Amino acid sequence: MSNRFKVASRVSAMKGSATLEAARKAAELRQSGIDVIDLTVGEPDFDTPEFIKDFAISELKAGRTKYTPSAGARKFVSSVASFFNDQFGADLSPNEVAASCGGKQALFNAVCTLINPGDEVLIPRPYWVTFPEIVTFAGGKSVFIDTDRSGFILTAEAVAESITERTRLLILNSPNNPSGRVIPPREIRRIVEICAEQNVFVLTDECYLFFVYPPAEVYTAAVLPPELRKFVCIAGSFSKTFAMTGWRIGFTIANAEWTRAMIKLQSHSATHPTSFVQYACADALANRLQMLESIESMLAEYRRRRDWLIPELNGITGFTCAMPEGAFYAFVDVRKLLSEKFPSAAAVSEYLLNNSHVMVTDGAAFGADGFLRFSYATSLENLRQAVDAIKHLFGTD
Repeated sequence: MSNRFKVASRVSAMKGSATLEAARKAAELRQSGIDVIDLTVGEPDFDTPEFIKDFAISELKAGRTKYTPSAGARKFVSSVASFFNDQFGADLSPNEVAASCGGKQALFNAVCTLINPGDEVLIPRPYWVTFPEIVTFAGGKSVFIDTDRSGFILTAEAVAESITERTRLLILNSPNNPSGRVIPPREIRRIVEICAEQNVFVLTDECYLFFVYPPAEVYTAAVLPPELRKFVCIAGSFSKTFAMTGWRIGFTIANAEWTRAMIKLQSHSATHPTSFVQYACADALANRLQMLESIESMLAEYRRRRDWLIPELNGITGFTCAMPEGAFYAFVDVRKLLSEKFPSAAAVSEYLLNNSHVMVTDGAAFGADGFLRFSYATSLENLRQAVDAIKHLFGTD
């Protein structure tokens, strides 16, 4: 009798996460005694702010250890709505908010409650590695919109040209991972207007919402007028801008009908995020000014690193990098280096790892071969060491 396990087709068609695989490889190298400078990780190197930890301890001691509704504790969803209303002048109600186990589950919930087999989903390229894999799982078809010619900033015209009768959804991500580019607020509104006219929904990943460097503007689709916002689902997360990656807490903001569908789906999967974490986040959001101060402190340090790193990278032979307006990534164009020695950016990445012990992520994982993603969510000292090592290999212009 054969007991061969056969993976479900909807899962076997998916690719593993390239970013998590890079992190795993870096950890293995360290365990083997190699001192790797890991610039692959999309995780803040800051600890969670102490006041959020204190809130979690207090809520844990208060017995917030039981089930909450699948939508999330009322205190949590109300605090998210109030935060967006107070901070941005939005007009959200708690029944438009649902808790999720991080931003990734928020995205899964949104796609899987909307997409049927054969539906087309527009995804600007470069994209976060998980976007097309969620679409694959849902049975949809990813249709990529190249943004290279527009400096990796999606335009309304490009969206209009890409919509077909089978298009059901557009996925946005601004500030963008991996490019760090920020779509101007006026352009986001135009994009949503075009989608709404064609009955196309928009899923906007606002994971890096507050990590925007002036003069670029912090913008959320939550402020769109009701006639547009009913076509939009916002996937939010505490992971990046609040340095809470391991806490696994996020949320969606969508019209009430879409929200009810996501709650139904979640009721049969994760049920809800950890109860006392929800209450701690609610407490933190209620202390809005303290939250914003902690964000500003982290953002100032990221900006200091960015302002040093980008000119240094542009001074290396064969490296070109635009100044990112948000997030904490440098997306480096290395196409000038491609040759028989380096047939792809992956070969450049491998060469860096083997000869300088600097680990970066191949841009092909984000749909952009010829590029490398550098994360500067690490110390300036590590960045200096990495750049010095790369300069030693490739020289300077």
